[in-house]
Amino acid sequence: MDMDCTREELPATGTVVPPLPDGTRLLHIGPHKTGTTAVQGALFAAKEEMARHGVDFPAHSRHPIEAVLAACARPAMMGDTAPTEHHWQRLLDQVRATGRRSSVLSSEFFADAEEETAIARIVEQLGGTGRVHVLVTLRPLARVMPSQWQQYVQNGLRMDYEQWLEHMLRRPPYDEPTPSFWRRHRHDRLVERWVGATGPDRVTVVVVDDRDRDALMRTFEALLGLPGGLLRPVPETANRSLTLAETEMLRNLNKEFRGNGLPEELYSRLVRHGAIAHMKNSCSPTPQDVKIRTPQWALEAAAGIGAEVAGRIGGMGVRVLGDPGRLSRVPESGGPAGEPRLAPEVAAQALFGVLATVAATNATGRADGTGKGRSVHRTSSKELVKVLGHRCLKRLGLR
Repeated sequence: MDMDCTREELPATGTVVPPLPDGTRLLHIGPHKTGTTAVQGALFAAKEEMARHGVDFPAHSRHPIEAVLAACARPAMMGDTAPTEHHWQRLLDQVRATGRRSSVLSSEFFADAEEETAIARIVEQLGGTGRVHVLVTLRPLARVMPSQWQQYVQNGLRMDYEQWLEHMLRRPPYDEPTPSFWRRHRHDRLVERWVGATGPDRVTVVVVDDRDRDALMRTFEALLGLPGGLLRPVPETANRSLTLAETEMLRNLNKEFRGNGLPEELYSRLVRHGAIAHMKNSCSPTPQDVKIRTPQWALEAAAGIGAEVAGRIGGMGVRVLGDPGRLSRVPESGGPAGEPRLAPEVAAQALFGVLATVAATNATGRADGTGKGRSVHRTSSKELVKVLGHRCLKRLGLR
C-alpha cells in the first residue's frame, strides 16, 4: 500500500480542545501504530518543563513497558525481560508521588488489556474514575496493517504479508498467528472495554490525521493545559517502520532462527536490540525503497471494518476529536509492488549492529545489549569499533 494521502483530501483544520481539570491523570492507551512512540519521546524529553507548568510525567523511562505488561497480565516481547508485579507497583508508587498534581502516562500496551477486571484494576489503582481520563488515538486500519505486520516480524513472525492478511481478514476466528492484532485494533471494542471501567465522559478518542504531523502533540498540550509548542518530536524516538526489503530479510532470518532452535534471549539481544535497532537508526528509507503495499481487497475489507468501528464509537457518548470518516476511506492500492532489494549499506549496518551489541554486552556486563547509559544505536560507530577491537584483542591475549 502506498502510504501517501489521496489527492482529494484537504488539509486538516484546527480544533479548540478545552483542558482537562487540574489533578487529572491522563492515561494514553494507544493502540499501537498511532503515533505513540513519538508522543512518549516528546513527553519524556519535556518532563522537566511540563513539571514547571503543573503536569508530571511520573515514569523514570520514556516507556515503562514491563510495568504496563504486568498490569495487563501480558507476556514480554520475544526474549525480553519477563514483567512482574514489582514493575507495576514501582510505577504506581511514582504516580502516587505526584499527589494532587496533573500527570500523564502513555503506553500502547495498555490496549492489550483484555479482561474487564484487569482494566478496572488499572483505573482504580491509578486513582479511580474521579481522576483518570483515558485517551485513545486511532488511525485507519489500512494504515495500521502494514506497519503492524512488520512490527510482528520484528518479534519473530515468519508469515508473509498477504498470508497474514488472509488470516486476519478471511479466516475466522481471525486470531492466528497474531491474536493481539484484533485485541488492539478492533477499536470499537477497545474503547468499549475502557468505557466500561471509566464511563463515557472520562474517555477521549482522537482520530489521528497523518497530513498534520504536529496535530497530535497539540492535542496533548491542549488536554494537559500546556503552552503550545512545548511538546516536540524527538528524532531518535521516531521508531520508523521497516521497508519491504528489510522486513523480508528479517522474516527469512526468523525462519532460520526458529528452525535451528536458538534461545529467544539471543533474538532479543542480538536481533531486535542489535541488528534491527542499529539498522533503523543508521539508515533512512529512500524513494527507491519498495513500500509494503496492501492489496485492494484488504483495503476494502479494512474500510468496511472502519465504518462499523466509527459508527459504534459514535454511539458510545465519548468525546471524539478529528474526523471519524477517515477510518472508513479506501485509499488507492498504489499498483503492484516492485522487487524488494536490500541495499548493501543497510545489510552492513544490520550486521554491524550485531557485532556492536556483543561488544557493548561484554563491556557493560549486561545481557540485554542496552548498557547502563546508552543503547547500542545511540553510540557512535567509532566508539563501538574501539570497544569491539579491545575486547577481541583481550580475548586473543594481545592487549
